Amino acid sequence: MTKADARGRPTGPHAATSTNDAEASVANTPAAPAATPPQLAIYYALLLTEAVSLIGSQISGYAVSIAVFRATGHATPLALVAFFSTVPSVLLGGFAGALADRFDRRGMMLIANIGFVVCSGLLLLSFASGAFRLWHLYALTLGASVFAALERPAFQASIAMLVPDGHRDRANAIRQITGSAAGVIAPAVAGMLYALIGVVGSITTDIATFIAAIAVLAIFRIPRPAETAEGRAMRAALWRQVFDGFRYLAARPALLGFCGYVSTVNFVANVAMVLLTPYVLARTASAQRFGVVMAVMSAGGIAGALVISAGGRMGSRMNTVMLGVVAASLFLGLAGAAREALAIGACLFLMLFALAFTDAPFWSILQAKVAPDLQGRVFAAYLQLIMLMSPLASLVAGPLADRVFEPARRQPVWQSVGWLVGERAGAGMGMMFVVAGALILALSLAVYAIPAVRRLEADLPDHAAVAA
Repeated sequence: MTKADARGRPTGPHAATSTNDAEASVANTPAAPAATPPQLAIYYALLLTEAVSLIGSQISGYAVSIAVFRATGHATPLALVAFFSTVPSVLLGGFAGALADRFDRRGMMLIANIGFVVCSGLLLLSFASGAFRLWHLYALTLGASVFAALERPAFQASIAMLVPDGHRDRANAIRQITGSAAGVIAPAVAGMLYALIGVVGSITTDIATFIAAIAVLAIFRIPRPAETAEGRAMRAALWRQVFDGFRYLAARPALLGFCGYVSTVNFVANVAMVLLTPYVLARTASAQRFGVVMAVMSAGGIAGALVISAGGRMGSRMNTVMLGVVAASLFLGLAGAAREALAIGACLFLMLFALAFTDAPFWSILQAKVAPDLQGRVFAAYLQLIMLMSPLASLVAGPLADRVFEPARRQPVWQSVGWLVGERAGAGMGMMFVVAGALILALSLAVYAIPAVRRLEADLPDHAAVAA
């Protein structure tokens, strides 16, 4: 159950030099994966830029979501937005990964951010002209998600070039903090800004943060990885390299099986989580309380990431990952049973606190095991597999809420579960949260009992050891 940024925000290192020619040399010369201290400092500085950009994106996203839900009164349109956000990553992941390993990763990030500006600008025109239609939002969400799918593996594959293994748990956790910090600030002010500047002003703010991200990427450079023996063995035409990541995972059955487990967890969780905005709005009946609940939820992600960055673990990395999923599933279910803003916010806070213990440690494992010149393809394949069923979750969640669970709360049969989730608006979606949490808990405990899963990190050799 991962909390992923749909747009894949850009960052990149900069090796300081005295001339432009020297900068170009750094950008095009293969470098060792171990990052120098200045590179590490710049990595963290760029995460601050990422956080600012995320704040703008989330303010825009919340404003559009509030406007659409108020206009339609249904959860299905917002679930369809989530569908169009995930489809490109599932369909284009292998292609994007191959591009990230063949070409300059910073260049891919720049192109993606320019694409984001274009899509946001068109959405701004749609609202400002008064001609907005839902299909405009779906089409532009799809376009922005294509650029995000191209950018995400380029960034993920760059981390190993910036951060040495001993710092990766902390670096990955602090990256989570930037997303969670944006999640605290954006919803807390989104409701207020929506009243002051509306959707048009919110989207304008988002575009400004994209332009700032482009300016930062135009300055900094990302070292390219040296070719490894594994990389040489996988030299091929682009169309063949699209499938390299899947071949890599297939050669490691335990890792491939874990991908299948994460994909299933994401599907079940997303059936509930794509309904989060309409669910909280229905329970609280207030855009302001909605913003506070979402801010409290993201504060949980910050707290968990701070613990991880300080070295907090529960045994091995895999042990930490699995226990984090188990705890998160419990709080996901409790969020569905909660009926007031304070209780919902507390459950979501604890859910994201637990999720912080899943993402950062597992990415650290992958960064240590996969050779840097293969990481674009392998990471893209991993993301593609774990998101494989997420579009389906987005398609079924809205109709299940609008046509099955919400109408069911008005029927006599609901008395058997009404004591748990209530009978007011939002209770049907709350029941979907409860069911999702229970299913993930049962599945995770079963997978955790498999020895090959608990030994996954120990059994897979580090790429440095393979090279040696």
